[in-house]
Amino acid sequence: MSKLKAILFDMDGVIVDTEPLHQKAYHRMFGEVGIQVSNELYRSFTGQSTLNICKQLCDRYELAQAPEELVDIKRKYFKLIFTKDDDLQLLDGVLSLIQDYKANGLTLIVASSASMPNINRVFDRFDLNRYFSGKLSGADLKESKPHPEIFIKAAQAANANKNECVVIEDSTNGIKAAHAAGIFCVGYDSKHSTGQDYSLANIVANDYEQIRYNQLMRHFI
Repeated sequence: MSKLKAILFDMDGVIVDTEPLHQKAYHRMFGEVGIQVSNELYRSFTGQSTLNICKQLCDRYELAQAPEELVDIKRKYFKLIFTKDDDLQLLDGVLSLIQDYKANGLTLIVASSASMPNINRVFDRFDLNRYFSGKLSGADLKESKPHPEIFIKAAQAANANKNECVVIEDSTNGIKAAHAAGIFCVGYDSKHSTGQDYSLANIVANDYEQIRYNQLMRHFI
C-alpha cells in the first residue's frame, strides 16, 4: 500500500448515532402511508439513501404515492425529531479521532447516504465543518450504497488515489460499497450497529482507540 492521505467517513453510526431518530421518522412515515415494515426488512435498508429505500417501499407495497412524496414525509418527521432531541451526541471517541487525523495532516471527507440538509444539521450542531474538506451526500448521486459511486467521488474530492484512502463504515451496504470501490475499509462494530456484516472489511474495530493515526499507519507503507 502507498501513503495514507485521506479518511472517508460515513456519518450515521460512525460520527453520530442518528439511527434512532431515523427509525422514529421512518415509522411515522410508514404509519402515515399505511404500511407495516418488518424489523428484518428495515435492517436491510441500513446505509442506503432515503430515496432508494422509498423506491423499494413503493414497489413492494404498490403505493399510490411517488417515492419522492415518501422522502418528503420522512424528512418532515426527521427534522421535527432532530430539533427536539437533546440527547443526540457524537459517538464516544470520534471527536478525538477526527482531531488526531487532522493533526497528522490527513484530508477528511464525509461520504454519507444522509441528505445534505441532515449532514449540515449534524455538522453545524457539533461544529465539525472546520475539520472536513468535503461533504458528499448519497441523496445527490445516481447510485446508492452498496454501489461504490460515493466513495469513488469522495476519493476524488480528497484529491487522493483509492489506495491512499481509508473508509470508516458501520453498515453492510457501506462496507460493500468501500470494497467495490477498492478502498481499504475499517468496519466499525459498535453497540449501535446491530445485524451488520463486517466480513468484507479489511479490519474491524469496536473502539476508536484501535484506529488512531499511529495504529492505522501500520497498514500502510
